[in-house]
Amino acid sequence: MRFPVVCLLVAPALFGAEREPLTFVNPLIGTAKSKIGYGGTMPFVSPPFAMTNWTPQTRQNKISITSYEYGDPTITGFIGTHQPAIWMGDYGYITLMPQTGALQTAAEARGLPFSHSDETAQPDYYAVSLRTADGKTIRAELTATERCAIFRFRFPESGTARVLVETSRPGVAGFAAVDPTTHEITGFNPHRMDAHLGPHKLPNFKGYFAVQFRQAPLKAETYGLDKQDASASRGAYAEFRPGELVEVRVGTSFLSVEQARENLRREIPQWNFEAVRGRLHAAWAEKLNRLQVEGATDREKTRLYTALYHTLLYPRVFSEYGRYYSAFDDQAHQGESYTAFSMWDTFRAESPMLTLFAAERIDGMITALLQNFQEGGWMPKWPNPSYTNIMIGTHADSLVAEALRKGFKGFDRELAWKAVYKDAMTPPDGDTTRRWLDREEGTPYEARAGLTYYKQLGYIPTDKTDEAASRTLEDSYDDWCVAQVAKALGKEEDYRFFLRRSLNDRNLFNPALGLMNGKTSDGRWAPIGGPADTQGNRSEAGWTEGDAWAYTWSPLHDQAGLVQLMGGREAYGKKLDAHFSGGHNVHSNEPSHHYAYLYDFAGQPWKTQAKVRELAAAEYGFDEGGLDGDDDCGQMSAWLLFSAMGFYPVNPASGEFMIGSPMYSQMSIRLQNGKTFRVVARNVSAANMYIQSAMLDGKPLNDPLITWEQIQAGATLAFEMGPKPSRWGSAWQATPISAK
Repeated sequence: MRFPVVCLLVAPALFGAEREPLTFVNPLIGTAKSKIGYGGTMPFVSPPFAMTNWTPQTRQNKISITSYEYGDPTITGFIGTHQPAIWMGDYGYITLMPQTGALQTAAEARGLPFSHSDETAQPDYYAVSLRTADGKTIRAELTATERCAIFRFRFPESGTARVLVETSRPGVAGFAAVDPTTHEITGFNPHRMDAHLGPHKLPNFKGYFAVQFRQAPLKAETYGLDKQDASASRGAYAEFRPGELVEVRVGTSFLSVEQARENLRREIPQWNFEAVRGRLHAAWAEKLNRLQVEGATDREKTRLYTALYHTLLYPRVFSEYGRYYSAFDDQAHQGESYTAFSMWDTFRAESPMLTLFAAERIDGMITALLQNFQEGGWMPKWPNPSYTNIMIGTHADSLVAEALRKGFKGFDRELAWKAVYKDAMTPPDGDTTRRWLDREEGTPYEARAGLTYYKQLGYIPTDKTDEAASRTLEDSYDDWCVAQVAKALGKEEDYRFFLRRSLNDRNLFNPALGLMNGKTSDGRWAPIGGPADTQGNRSEAGWTEGDAWAYTWSPLHDQAGLVQLMGGREAYGKKLDAHFSGGHNVHSNEPSHHYAYLYDFAGQPWKTQAKVRELAAAEYGFDEGGLDGDDDCGQMSAWLLFSAMGFYPVNPASGEFMIGSPMYSQMSIRLQNGKTFRVVARNVSAANMYIQSAMLDGKPLNDPLITWEQIQAGATLAFEMGPKPSRWGSAWQATPISAK
């Protein structure tokens, strides 16, 4: 019976019971451009880590454009997308669009106006009213599973009622077939927008689909398949009686059409929209309920729980019930797989966040990276779904080291060692004959570009390799991670070797500037880059999406060494002051994300406390425009979550978290081991941002850090907060790495 279910849903509001976290999530946050910035997010309806995300489509997505932007006036379809971030492409996607009147296949012609007042966007459900050309309304509803979706389209009482299925866009040789006896449209889309960026051609790659209608269509046909016109899209459509509630379910697969049907049989076995929504609701509730917040307003809870929603979308599942297609050898395999690791971004805070909120998936994610290593020769840096050679460093090394440090054991440790060792010791093909430009086409897998020089000189020269200074500093951190893997596996000689090499970051410190500075192959200082670069040539300076100010503090593992290089904690703190006061901190991009927490290393933790609060207020809002910078697969959101809780993983593979300023009276995490970690902040407020004292399980905590073990033990971290800075935590000093 339906009546008791409705009562359960409305009763909390009637009697003033506590709202569940899911009701606070607003998937539209980050979809609009604003004075804060543009998050480039989409209002996905899908479970955590879903293989396929479903979203309304207001524009044709491509690299640098997402499917949905809040300010657009029309909807052109509902897309099953695999685009993980604005600067990445989509692949194997499928679009459905309800329409009336004459058949319109082109996106610009089929768009229908809508109003946000008629739009409902939730993680488990999306609904909107579309206005037809003759002033009538099509009501569209959507809910989903890990690989499938189910739609309800309510058409007007008169005119044509049609569902368009676009299998590919102009210039892409997609395919569709109609089977009127089974009420089904099947086919595939072979498009990979990022195909030009990686070394692999993948002739077997296809995004397969099975679209099934509950009602028998009056008419069903393909379109665009028999035309030689490359400007035409391809697909099929089905027409129904006017006024009908047309129900559609869609299965997606990267293995076959039959697997798409099998995914439907497993995930949506019955025509029951509400049951599918209920399961999706429960999946999100289980995750979101792990975070409990006290002392926050409803607006603040919306910001927090939406951030948690964003962090739980990636990496995405890329396997289908024990099998997966590998975009690294173009073959099908047995096992579990994930893709969409935006590692240059996410190794910093997103990956540590997943170890807290999705610990059950970490072993599978690391195993996926190791499978990529076996199938393609290297662990990837930005798989989408294959190698893309985007960004620098081999930060899969950090994910492996972090997993080992935190006690995850469900992956092949020796294979992990082989993978990180190759990253650290084997230069990519043609290393000294290429500049390795950002997103350079036609290159082999980039790995650690310039590694040949790094091994010879102790740095990567700016006149030989692009982005060389940034690469040197990030490779130094990755070397530290490789050292930790060696240590965990008892490889003492390798541990010492890579630990020493992790200090190569110090080779770029220019004492005359008090900043990191690229070097040329003959040992001369390169132009500094940024405002101080009179030549205005960032390429010669050697930076990646930044300058010397953005990268000086980037060796996450060696802040104590940087303190020494700068002449002590006071000088280090003054340089940080100059960084912030000079406008060099760009929170919309990841290299700056840990900088606010570095005052802990300067013996000035009260400045960390103030700066964290300042950034959270400036960079994160409460509505559609409330997210600065591309969310980068949850990294921007993870920063906010950690900062709200009052701690942050400056060195994510170390198992240590630096203390900031907790924002609410209590936040707790229900851990995978069944225990609960709590942060209590007495007297906290917007003004009372400064820590006066701290206790960990009733004992004084005098150092501005906590460890993974303390969190996993289910400790209670309690702060006394006040309106003025205190000296709490200022005596702590980090120990520099020894080169011996």
